[in-house]
Parts: sequence; structure tokens; C-alpha cells
Amino acid sequence: MAETRESGAARRRPYADPYADPHSDPQADPHGEPYLLTRFAVPALPGTFLRRGRLTAHLDEAARTPLTMVNGPAGAGKTLLVADWVAGRAEPVAWLTIGDGDLTTDATEPGPGMWWAYLLQALRLSGVPLPPDIGCPADANRADPGLLTRLAAHLGTRERPVTVVLDEFDRVTDPRFAEQLAFVLHHAGPGLRLVLVTRTEPLLPLHRYRAAGELTEIRGAELAFTPAEATALLERHGMRLPPAAVRALVDRTRGWAAGLRLSALAAREHPDPETYLKEFEARRTTVADFLLAEVLERQSPETQDLLLRAGVLDRFCPALVNALTGRADAAAVLAELHRENAFVEDLGRDQYRLHPLFREILRAHLRVRSPGLEQELHRRAAHWLHGSAAGSLEETLAHGAAAQDWDFTAGALVDDLAIGQLFTGLRRGDLTELFAAMPPDAAGPAVDLVRAARALSLSDADRGLTHLRRAEDRLGEDTAGRAAARLSCALLEALAARLTGAPDRAGKAADAAGELRREVPARLLDEHPELFALLLAHVGSAHLWAGRFGDARTALSRAAGTARGPATPAAPAATPTPATALPREDALGGLALIDYLDGRLDRAERNALASLSVTERFGPPHLPGSALARLVLAGVAVERHELATAQRLLDTTAAAPAHGPPRDPVTEAGRAVVTARLLLARGGARAVLDALEREPGPGAGLATATGSPWADGATALAAAAAHLAEGRPEAAVGLLRTVPDDWPAGAAEAAGIRLAAEEALTADRTFSGVRAAGESFTESLAADGATLRLPDHAGPGLTVRAMLARARAADRVGDRATACRLVAKALYAARRERVRRPFFEAGPWIRPLLGTAPLQGLADGWLDPHRAAPAGAPRTGEPPPVVEELSGRERDVLRRLAQLMSTDEIAADLHVSPNTVKTHLKSVYRKLAVSRRNDAVRRAREHHLL
Repeated sequence: MAETRESGAARRRPYADPYADPHSDPQADPHGEPYLLTRFAVPALPGTFLRRGRLTAHLDEAARTPLTMVNGPAGAGKTLLVADWVAGRAEPVAWLTIGDGDLTTDATEPGPGMWWAYLLQALRLSGVPLPPDIGCPADANRADPGLLTRLAAHLGTRERPVTVVLDEFDRVTDPRFAEQLAFVLHHAGPGLRLVLVTRTEPLLPLHRYRAAGELTEIRGAELAFTPAEATALLERHGMRLPPAAVRALVDRTRGWAAGLRLSALAAREHPDPETYLKEFEARRTTVADFLLAEVLERQSPETQDLLLRAGVLDRFCPALVNALTGRADAAAVLAELHRENAFVEDLGRDQYRLHPLFREILRAHLRVRSPGLEQELHRRAAHWLHGSAAGSLEETLAHGAAAQDWDFTAGALVDDLAIGQLFTGLRRGDLTELFAAMPPDAAGPAVDLVRAARALSLSDADRGLTHLRRAEDRLGEDTAGRAAARLSCALLEALAARLTGAPDRAGKAADAAGELRREVPARLLDEHPELFALLLAHVGSAHLWAGRFGDARTALSRAAGTARGPATPAAPAATPTPATALPREDALGGLALIDYLDGRLDRAERNALASLSVTERFGPPHLPGSALARLVLAGVAVERHELATAQRLLDTTAAAPAHGPPRDPVTEAGRAVVTARLLLARGGARAVLDALEREPGPGAGLATATGSPWADGATALAAAAAHLAEGRPEAAVGLLRTVPDDWPAGAAEAAGIRLAAEEALTADRTFSGVRAAGESFTESLAADGATLRLPDHAGPGLTVRAMLARARAADRVGDRATACRLVAKALYAARRERVRRPFFEAGPWIRPLLGTAPLQGLADGWLDPHRAAPAGAPRTGEPPPVVEELSGRERDVLRRLAQLMSTDEIAADLHVSPNTVKTHLKSVYRKLAVSRRNDAVRRAREHHLL
């Protein structure tokens, strides 16, 4: 072969110019060998090739600039894109695939002479006539400047430009050829359009072309397949997938053409392609073979080691990579890898990341090549990130967990004052999942604190306190530098106090936190506003349970960011953030409950809706908001007699959302209260009593350190109202004695129940002994209402009941004028906030009053939601509405009454005694304001009760 080259060279060197032979054989290269025709062939498009119009259109626009660069990683579809574009061109296109060292017998790259010989041959084969005097390089390592001048001059005279495509241009590393190419391109003017297909930045002065507007670039981001294009590509491979599955595949491959095609080919052979594409292990596919051969193995051993170690990182800076490799050259290596499109992405600000599939394969390759090294690399990364200002807590924890260094990982969370993020914020789920992998043998005070937090977040106060006490013991007396850990203890102590209904313990925890915050760096407090927001919410809820509404409102208002005061714990900003969303939502729900219990329905509704709006803005999708807020809205709906709305809201609170506050006694008591009131409004007195028999306490089985006056009082009132509805007034009066004296808000409702009960008792000759006591209470109430001790801030939900109770008492003693005046005041007060329920509970005595001219207009259009009349509409003469619902058993009796069954027949059919039937009949007559059977049936049909 060497002799052949020598004789060929001798044939071409009779001229003075040793670098060019104008009469050389155009079928032979400078070595005298025939040209490799495959280098001039435009690659054939596979049958599954997808033509992408947006990219070919961009290349059409590129024809207006002298230089076009298609730059992307291996397998990005660069060559096939340009080949598809070339097939549609009318003007001549010369194609040349740059090779590596296969054109020489040694390991050196072919010189400029060889490349110009091949480029000239490409022009000839494309149909571009070249004058004989242009010649051909006679030396593979050199190109005559005169040849370049003659070529540029000839191309500059063409009427129609010629397009030259140089594929795999990244293999050109000789700057001489790049400089000569730039010379010809510049002097050929409009006669030459150059398209470079490359993995790397070409050795051309691209900045000059950019500045002059003479460069068109198509890079990796534009080459990436869109979800729509990926769908079409998969269909060409015989697969139809749901849009979500296609998007997931595009995300995983980043739209990389080769990754999509190779994945599609592999999935096509699988019985369940969709599942395969969702779960396939990249290291076990042809994708791995491609990336290892085309990317990793093309690097030096040192660079391969760097990539394998960097593969354990999701994103990284050169300094972190140096910490993993023990070297100091990561910055230069990473920059070069990015320039080479070696699947290393430059994110800016000195940050890099690997292509997801490449990272997966590198990690698998590292486990095979260096078993055990991966865990050590994670440990190094975690410690470097924790000690670096450039590191994030999220990355630190992820690497610490991957290294199985749980004492360090939990310590990093606690030292950063971030334990509150286990309860709130966008990363709550991720942190919970991360620490769920912590093994039982992990130990240390920070580990115990994390375990306590996880138990308390699940409302397991006993287990949480066990871990909390162990953490406090391990912290011991030597707490220097552990202020963050002790502050975390205070937060968890407040939460435990909330769950156990211990307001004094919660207050002590808040005081301790106020002292400790002086020892914690201000930076940490600013970065984690959720800690004190959570603490305030827990303290406020504990006070709320104990009925200390003033203290509760102060703490909850500050937790919600609606008030700022001089107390030590800092309040969060009024504008919520993801970190403070849950405590704000929680606190607003607590404020809404206080307003509801105080009878301020509009204000309760506003706070509850504000709580839900925080959930809608920051909470996970498809989950209901604060259970407490929805319970309050349900309670407000009951007071407005919007029972269907109340039931719907109550149903949404059946399962507490996973992202919400812990299951505490306040929420459970609120649920019991609203449920009982809704059942009573629907006539379900028996259901209320059954529920109280199953769970007599207001805390739904939660052990509490102190009682709750409002929860106990509401439970007693519900039971009393249920007994009254079931025809047991004496039991109702007995239960009223158990209503706590320190819950004045229940006085009005208790007075109404007592009046109704004593009316029933005094009407029965069997209980004539209580007549005097009943009259004494009635007279006292009718006189000045001194027995009703309502809070000064009571809203219409309470004051309306108090007015109606006094009106009922006045009506009983014959003072009709006072009764009408008080009912009118009640209507005025109730109409503003649509408080209907007290009028429906009042009983038959109010019907004649509501039918009088002065009161009739006040009730029109809003009191009966089922027959609301427009303002000014004439009355139809219909009877007043039934203002007290029948119980379920009363409806059973009424239905049989309509069938003309006797008392004994009804008793036998219902399996009760005749006396029980008579009691129910009396209650039905009272509620329907009738005294005979026929009238009861008629009234029931008028009001669609039958």
C-alpha cells in the first residue's frame, strides 16, 4: 500500500507547486486511493422516520444565511433531519460525512489536503462543475492557498448557490481546516451555503457570524421531540399510548430522539408497552449500549471516572464534583463535556446536571465497576452540601438518606430548624417518605425528634411523647449549640399539648420557645417562618379546647398572620407562603369555630372560606381543605336551615385529608356538635341519642387532660333537645343541669329547651308538681332575661335564641306585646345573617305571632327557604310553615295515622307501647299546631310531610 501511495504521488508532482495538481485524477485522493463513496451518500431515512415540519421549516429559513449549524448530542436526530431536508431541495447539495482516522494508515487525523480533496469531490458528485485549473491537493496534510482562492472565486460567480453539508464535523480538530473553510465561505459570498452537523462547537469564529446575523443555529433543545411529535413517532412504531404516558416518556428522555426510538423498539416486543415504558430500567436496554459506546467510552479514563462519580448527583457544581473525585479540574472537564454535547447540561450559575437516562446508566455502571462506592459518594456529597453555602437542605437530606447515615440526616433537618417541614409546606410528603425508610436501629436525639414529629403528625400522642422524652434525655444538660434542637422540642411539646387538650403545657412550650429563639441565628428563623406559625396554631387550638376564647383568638390570629402583637413568638407575615400555608389554614379554621360558637355566622363563614382559599392556593390538588373550616361552614348552613348544603360539607370531612393538621379534640368535638345539630334539624333525635350512647364524650375517644366547657355543653344541649323531641321532657330538664356554668354561650339555647320541656311537663297532670318551678323560671325570663348570661361579643346566632326565649316566656305569661316586640327584634337581627334555625326550633307558640301584620313582612322572602316570596308579593293565605321538624319516629307515627290506624294498632306495628305512641302523638300535635288526628294529617299533607 505504501508503494502505491508513493507512485501515485510521483505521478502528480511534475509541477512546481508541490501542493496542487490541476490535472490530477478526480477519482483518487491525495494518496492515490479511490474515494470512499459512502462519505458522499446522503443517509437513507428509515421507515419509522418522522418528518418534523417545524425543523425543516427552520432549515429553509437557514438558506438565507451563509452558515447553518445543527448542534446536538449523539442520537439527537441531527443527521436524519438534515438528510430529510436535503431530499426536498431543488438546488445542488454536496454531502460529505467527515470520518476519523480511517483515511490514513497511522493514528493521526487526515490533514486539510485530504478534507479539501474530499470536499471538491463532493461538489463534483453533486453536479457542481469545477474548472480544471482549481486542481486538487497533492499533499494530504496541506492545501494550497491558491486552490482555496480559485475555489472561492469560482463559487462566488455562481448564479445559484451551492449548499455543502459537512456531517460529523465534530471530528475535525485541526484548526487549519476550519480556518481555510471560513476563508472560502467568506469569499464565496452568496455562492456557498455551509451546513455543519456537529456534536460540539465547531472551530469557527461563530461569534462573528452571530454578530453579523449570518448564522442559523438549531441546537439540542430545539431538536428534542415534543409530546405531540413523540406520539406520532410511537404510532409509527405501532404503539398508541395515553397522553400522560407519552409526556412521562418525553420527560424521562428529555425528548432525546435515540432514546425515544430505542425505547419504542424495546416496548414493541413487550406484552404491555405502556407499563414497560413507565417502569423500564435504562441500564438493561439498548439505550445503555448506545450511551456507553457513543458517550462514556469515547472519554478518557479520568473523565469516565468523573462522570461515574457525578452520576450519584442530580445537579451539581464543579466544587462538589471535586469533593467526590478528590481532584481539582472538574470545572474544565464539565465545561468541555458540555461543549461536546456529552449529555452534560449547563444550567448556568456554575450548575450542571446529567441527562436522566445517562445518569441512570452511570449509576448502574458504577455499582458494577466499584461496588460499595455509591454509598460513600452519597455520604461525601451530604457532608459537603451541609457545610457549603451553595448546598440546599433538600439535597443534603436526600444524599444523607441514600448514604444510610440517619443520625447525620436527622441532625441536618433539626439543625436547620426545618422540623416544621414534616407538617407543612410543599415538601412535606417527600420528607415523610424519606424518613419512613429510617431503620429501627437508628439512634440519636435528632432521630428521636424526627420519630416524635412523625408520630404526632399522625395524632399518636402517646408514641410521640415517648420519642420526645427520649430525645430530651439524650440532649441532656449539655445543650450548647443545640438551641435548634430544643426549639424543635418546644414545637413538638406544643403539638402534644394540643392533641391531649392541655393548654397550660402548650403555654409553657410557647414560653420556652420565646426564650430559645434568642439563641437561634436570625437567618434560620427567617428561613423557617413555619415553625412559630405552627407553634402558635397549636397553642391557640389548646386554648380553644379549654374554652379560653380570648387567649385562643390572640394566638390563632397571630398564627394566621391577621394580627401582630408584643408576644415573644414572632407572627408570620400576613401573606401566606407554602411553608406557612397549613398553620394559616389551621388557625383560620380555629378562628372560624370561635366565631361560630359565639353566634357570629357571617364572620365564621368568612374565616372558614379564607381557610379553604389557602388550601386551594397552596394545598395538594384533589384534596379537601381544612376539615375544621368545612365543619364550621356546615354548622353555619344548619343555622341558616340549608340542610342539604350542610350535609354535603359534613360528608367531605369524613376522612381527614393527609395534608391537613393532626386529628385533635377540637376538630372531633366540632364534628360531633355539627353532626348532632344537623340530625336534630332533620328530625333525627334517635340518631343523636344512639351516637351519644356509643361515644358519650365530646372528644370522640381522644384522651384529654382538661375538659372543654363548650364541647361538654353542646353535647348536653344536643342530648336534651333529642330527649325533648323523643317525648322525654323530664330527661331533657335533667340534662340541662349538666351544662357547664362557664359556658354562657349555651344559656339561650338551654333556656329555650327548658321552656319547651316545662311546658310539656306542666301540660301533663302527672307532673303537676313542676308547674310552680316552670312558672317561676318563665316569669323570671319574661321580666328582664337576667337568667341569660350571654357574652358581650355574642352574635345573632346566640342573641336571636335569647330574644326568642324571652319572647316565649312573655307569651306564656300573657304579655303578647312584649312577645311581638322581641320576635320583631329577633327577625331584624337574624335577617342580616340569615339565621333561620332558631325560628324553626321555637315551636308552635311562634306561628300566630309570625302571622301578624307587623312580623309577617319581616319574615317574608327569607325565613322559609322553600317558599321564599319576592318583596311586596301578596300573602296567599297559606298556613305558617312548620317551624320544628318532626323526628323520624314521629313521622312513622304520622304515616300510620294517615292510614286510619288506631293507637294500639300503631303500637303493635312499631313494636312499642301504646303510651309511647301517645307521647309521640302529643309531640306531633304540638309541632303541627293542631289538636286532632284529622287536622294533623291535613297539615302534614299541606307541608308535604306525607
